[in-house]
Amino acid sequence: MKKHLLIGVSAFVLGAATMAYLNQNALAAGPSGAESYRVLELFGDVVQAVEENYVAEVEPRKLIESALDGMLTSLDPHSNYLTPEALNDMRDQTRGEYGGLGLEISSEEGVVKVISPMDGTPAFKAGIKPGDYITAVNGQTAIGMTVSEAVKLMRGPPGEAVTLSIAREKTDPFDVRIVREVIKTRSAVARIEGDYGYLRISAFNEKTTEEARMAFDELKAKNPGMKGLILDLRNNPGGLLDQAVGISDLFLENGEIVSQRGRNPRDIERYNARAGDITGGLPMVVLINSGSASAAEIVAGALQDRKRAELVGLTSFGKGSVQTLIPLRGGADGAIKLTTARYYTPSGRSIQKTGIEPDLEVAQSREEAQAIANRAFQFSEASFRNALNADEGKSRIAPHEPAETPPPEFNPRTGDFQLIRAKDVLKFGSVAATPKLPKPTARMAEVVGARGSTPAAAKTGAAAETPTPKP
Repeated sequence: MKKHLLIGVSAFVLGAATMAYLNQNALAAGPSGAESYRVLELFGDVVQAVEENYVAEVEPRKLIESALDGMLTSLDPHSNYLTPEALNDMRDQTRGEYGGLGLEISSEEGVVKVISPMDGTPAFKAGIKPGDYITAVNGQTAIGMTVSEAVKLMRGPPGEAVTLSIAREKTDPFDVRIVREVIKTRSAVARIEGDYGYLRISAFNEKTTEEARMAFDELKAKNPGMKGLILDLRNNPGGLLDQAVGISDLFLENGEIVSQRGRNPRDIERYNARAGDITGGLPMVVLINSGSASAAEIVAGALQDRKRAELVGLTSFGKGSVQTLIPLRGGADGAIKLTTARYYTPSGRSIQKTGIEPDLEVAQSREEAQAIANRAFQFSEASFRNALNADEGKSRIAPHEPAETPPPEFNPRTGDFQLIRAKDVLKFGSVAATPKLPKPTARMAEVVGARGSTPAAAKTGAAAETPTPKP
């Protein structure tokens, strides 16, 4: 029935034969099917009322597409309807090349929000940050836009400028003019860091595993004596599940990487590693932060659970769900991106809403540490109003003072404190053996004021810095 309904809706015609077919299925399915049929009739009645009575003429296709998207986005933040154009954009994105700004975005209650800028892209160079709100594109309000509509405005021919109006926590609204480029997303790059290799993975597209293998092989050939590897997954918004499995497999000899489980408890699919660790068993540290999401969390969780690497940084984003792309009429009517399963790390953890906690918690700056202590603004899966629930009894870590913070003289604009501590862990052999730094000075949020005084207020700190079509 769903297949016929979607074809009928996307053609904007529910003919007599189709309705008769639906009616037969409804009667056969019993009371629940009959209720579905009644609601479908209600939907048709509303569409007809709008077309006949709305103050201005409406475009039927846009009306129906908006209804489809609203239906799906009401389920959770990651389910949505893709128009044929948006579906083509997503395919371009996963192939690793398109014209645009280089942003991963989402929509929360009608507001377009930045999950993460992609490394080296125009948006990254312009200083767009995770958690920023895009309120307008070229002067056109983005309030109430779907992700697909916002992407359509931001993508376009390279060389043209796009002006984004940005709202950021504790900052006055401002405009940023960004010139589009051809976004050729090289998702894996490597370099040497002292005695250690450094492999940065910024996203998971169709080429990621291949690019990571090539980057590491080149690095190893030039530096055969390197003593360990740092895998950087910070601000990696995720992407394709098979590429997360592929990256994990590069460093594991065998055993489970991840499992996914659907509505039926018996519907479990497991992904296992094949023999062969490209590093030859070199010690590893993985860098994560609150912008490490989805596929990045699968890799971090697998390497942590399998004791292959220790994690340094901050608790990850907490997206523990899997989306399936379901083309409609071969893609001619677009597709739906639907949450179909949760994923679980090898030890059986679901990290939905809670994220993955690092073995050594390290803030990148003193301002970030203060924000974590105050939770002035912590953008994560748990911040979405309609996110899937976490496992019963589990919740994301509460506001707290991070275990480590840079010393006062450290300049986060010129140095990478988390990377420094990752190298320390490799140098000393483990997190447990690494000398710990003095407790930071970040203060927890407190309520001020006394009886009879002005209303209580909370002291807050600076904002902290998280596959959807990317503009």
